Amino acid sequence: MANEYNENQIQILEGLEAVRKRPGMYIGSTSERGLHHLVYEIVDNSVDEAMAGFCDEIFVTIHSDNTISVRDNGRGIPVGIHPQKGIPTVEVVFTILHAGGKFGGGGYKVSGGLHGVGASVVNALSEWLYVEVCRDGVVYRQEYRRGHTVTPLEEKGSSEDHGTFVHFKPDAEIFEVTEFSFDILKQRLREIAFLTKGLKIHLKDERAGQENEATFHYEGGIKEFVAYLNQSRQPLYDNIFYAFGVKDGIQVEVAFQHNDGYTETIFSFVNNINTPDGGTHMAGFKSALTKTINDYGKKLNIIKDADKKLSGDDVREGITAVVSVKIEDPQFEGQTKAKLGTSEAKNAVESVLNEQLTYFLEENPAIGKTIIDKSMMASRARDAARKARELVRRKTGLENTRLPGKLTDCTSKDPYECEIYIVEGNSAGGSAIKARDPKTQAVLPLRGKILNVEKARLDRILSSEEIKNMITAFGTGISDDFDISKLRYHKIVIMTDADVDGAHIRTLLLTFFYRYMPQLITEGKVYIAQPPLYRVEKNKEHYYVYDDAALEELYEKIGRDGIKEIQRYKGLGEMDFDQLRDTTMAVENRILKKVDLNDAILADEIFSMLMGDAVEPRKKFIEENAQYAEMDF
Repeated sequence: MANEYNENQIQILEGLEAVRKRPGMYIGSTSERGLHHLVYEIVDNSVDEAMAGFCDEIFVTIHSDNTISVRDNGRGIPVGIHPQKGIPTVEVVFTILHAGGKFGGGGYKVSGGLHGVGASVVNALSEWLYVEVCRDGVVYRQEYRRGHTVTPLEEKGSSEDHGTFVHFKPDAEIFEVTEFSFDILKQRLREIAFLTKGLKIHLKDERAGQENEATFHYEGGIKEFVAYLNQSRQPLYDNIFYAFGVKDGIQVEVAFQHNDGYTETIFSFVNNINTPDGGTHMAGFKSALTKTINDYGKKLNIIKDADKKLSGDDVREGITAVVSVKIEDPQFEGQTKAKLGTSEAKNAVESVLNEQLTYFLEENPAIGKTIIDKSMMASRARDAARKARELVRRKTGLENTRLPGKLTDCTSKDPYECEIYIVEGNSAGGSAIKARDPKTQAVLPLRGKILNVEKARLDRILSSEEIKNMITAFGTGISDDFDISKLRYHKIVIMTDADVDGAHIRTLLLTFFYRYMPQLITEGKVYIAQPPLYRVEKNKEHYYVYDDAALEELYEKIGRDGIKEIQRYKGLGEMDFDQLRDTTMAVENRILKKVDLNDAILADEIFSMLMGDAVEPRKKFIEENAQYAEMDF
């Protein structure tokens, strides 16, 4: 029977079969992100050698056939016969899940990676992989195919070198894409080099027409990381604070510098793993920073009112900081390693930061006064922002009578079927209102360009009418008051013209969401509408195309002769409401691009560069990326 459920339906997946059957469980996805994760897993093994003090150089190469190799000068994976498995230890590492030197056997005190599954998972998801180990004067080699050993471990010669070389080809049967991105690898490898002081990482692309190379080496470690993150901002002082110490077996590194901006940028790491949701180490950083700055201000009699302490938000306004801890057995909350739960980390960070920041402020009194002056200005602005937030909060509700007058709301009250289109200008807003599905689609037109929140404090942001209208319409509140459970629409769709102004408005909106409502992006609530660029009519048939390449493809398909009209849409206002409905708003026809946030560090860098005051980094970005721009306006 088709619905029969008995012992025959229970499958047992042996060894690496489970990885090939459910790759997403091990590397997150089989998309571009999962593909690059393979590289990180092998690199992480080399970095573990570096953190243990046995490796100072790693070479990552994208070969001409789009395969990847990683070579290090560490100790080399052990090759002796494993006492439990009776096969060479290197074969155990590459063919058996949860086998490695990271489980208390004395191999590594601290490590990143995915609980020892890295090398074996990469092997399982590769069409082929081979490993060469230089150890004790001998070169050993073994080959695998889709996770299975195809050659015994063989001696291939002698060498005075030491280390491990891994070369693999991702399996096209598993991955949706198999083309590696030099830029994606560059971003992650740079980050690893910042976090591993003294480690040199080389990246080389040998593909024809894409030849490129980069080397990352930072003796200053996370201190140089902060300087890099602040390159698009204006620092308030030159001397970047840096602290290093060990407390209760936990190695702590902290670096920070304030800039003249208004948002805090703090990235935290555990054993080189980014922890975007923070955790105990972040809590220790925040509490120690707030306490030490307040104590210093009172000591200098700058903060006189005992009841008027600076808050954490005040002292962190405009800060760029990196907090990195190394722990032998870190405890994370959940499977994603996004939040550290090790309670001892809070005390360790507090202790190291408290002591060393106190010395730093006493030795650099001008910097101490600069930080306190900025914090006190932030405190006064925070009071004004609180009053403005309360005003917005009072206006935020579910009843239409409390919603912005410009909002044309939908009739449904179920957030999971409701959408709101943020539209540029009243003209396009009028067309969108006629084109929408009144049951599920709301329209909020904006008047001109909204405030650039990268250059304004929260009190000024909350005085902007356009921003207040969005906050009120969404129902979530903002910043510390933000509550995504109160979101009134499961899709927020940005719909702007396909020109320079439209792109600028879209960037301003995304900057606002990223800085003050980041959960809208991380939880997949923000979308970009894709209206067509052309309408082509021939033989009473009309076609909509969305870029110049698609227009050329259409010409090849229908021919150029006999085309009655080619209409180029420069703005949404040029479209009749039925055209806007059929192409951009009707659920069955429209194209929406979801805005996601794969890399918070890269996102912060780009938003700061594009929307901040510093001109030189923006100029450099434009020069480097102009060749990729799509001239569609």
